[in-house]
Amino acid sequence: MLMMMLGLILCCAIVTEACLQCDRSIRNMHIDFTLHVVNVRDQVNLKTIMEAAHASYKEESQKKKGVIDPSTLYKAKTEYQNEFKHFLKQQRRGSITSEAIQIMNKGKEILKKHLDTFIREGLCPNKCGLLNRRVMDCITCRYKMYSCPSPSGQECCGEYQVKAEEEGQAVLDCYQPWHSLLLGSREYHYSWAAGVPKDKKLSESDFKDLVVMEDSFMVLNQLQLDDQGTYQCSLQGKDGTKFYQVRYLLTVTPKPTEITRPVMTLPSLSPDDDESFFQSSEGVLVPLMATVAALSLAGCLVFAFVLGKMIIKKHTTDNGEESGGRK
Repeated sequence: MLMMMLGLILCCAIVTEACLQCDRSIRNMHIDFTLHVVNVRDQVNLKTIMEAAHASYKEESQKKKGVIDPSTLYKAKTEYQNEFKHFLKQQRRGSITSEAIQIMNKGKEILKKHLDTFIREGLCPNKCGLLNRRVMDCITCRYKMYSCPSPSGQECCGEYQVKAEEEGQAVLDCYQPWHSLLLGSREYHYSWAAGVPKDKKLSESDFKDLVVMEDSFMVLNQLQLDDQGTYQCSLQGKDGTKFYQVRYLLTVTPKPTEITRPVMTLPSLSPDDDESFFQSSEGVLVPLMATVAALSLAGCLVFAFVLGKMIIKKHTTDNGEESGGRK
């Protein structure tokens, strides 16, 4: 009976449940499950089943590259633990050994879903360049470096056209999401080859070093026509290993010139025109000033006459009132 169950586990292929046995919390959960079984024979059987299952995990994990990343392991582990807790709460109706096989087969399905996705999409997400990342070895249960070479096999990962206006700004950013997975410290190296982009085939000796920094982007301000050319960004490790390289073909267009409107100037007067102008002005101003003076004098005379009349009238009225009072 025991051999049949062992054969069932191996044949049922708890195949992609690789690396669950490497997680300490999963191993402790299996051990606690075994120790809580009262029947000693069942304990021995469960222990044998789990050891055989762990061995099969390692064997089958080699068919799935034998590695897993911490994020995928955490997702699979959490889902498997929830299923295992739900299994413990249920009332057992069959034999404990057959139920153990069922829950481990459930773990197989969980791992199959997560591990297949990781290998297909997450293990080597670099479409270009070299990725050295940290993964867990499902055979030794230790972390190691896994290398993902460039699928294209090319050192340069492409060229991008960048256009900017004179005295304007251009931003060069060569960051890729998989750069965060790189193992170890790295730096972004920017270099530049002057001249019209694509004017000639460039080699590494044509590029002049500009800056080395941890940030992936470089901002070019107050661009001049001489700044155009081919800019190169290279992501490198401290030991000089190149992980990623890309080029930007920068074209700087001249700034539009301002349209200047001609200043309108009046024609200058000749000396004869100046003399005739002042002569004509004198002929007009003299009679005009005489007229203004005559009018002013006439106005003053009229004002004096009216004022005198008013004073005489006032004086006559005052005398009449005085003589009437004496009577």
